Amino acid sequence: EVQLVESGGGLVQAGGSLRLSCAVSGFTFDDYAIGWFRQAPGAEREGVSCISMSDGSTSYADSAKGRFTISSDGAKNTVYLQMNSLKPEDTAVYYCAALTGWASPLMTFYGWGQGTLVTVSS
Repeated sequence: EVQLVESGGGLVQAGGSLRLSCAVSGFTFDDYAIGWFRQAPGAEREGVSCISMSDGSTSYADSAKGRFTISSDGAKNTVYLQMNSLKPEDTAVYYCAALTGWASPLMTFYGWGQGTLVTVSS
């Protein structure tokens, strides 16, 4: 059974930083990716960033480029999202998910975390 557990959310002032963690377990194959998504109140879920667990390649949404960095620690089976220069519009529940086919019509999900709330005050 695939399990993903996020941590690291909280309240931060605009311009501050947070690091989210996603601990992954239960995967039986290597060719998958971990994506970070977020959903603000009243808004649709938005893909933020993704990292391939096979080759480490990364992708970012325009809203995250230059401010967020995704990374992985294979020994700990954990993926991180370092978020710098946070803005009030970054306020959302952040989720990590195991998937294949990031940002494609064939994107397939294999598990979701429970979410962690990030609140950025102005």
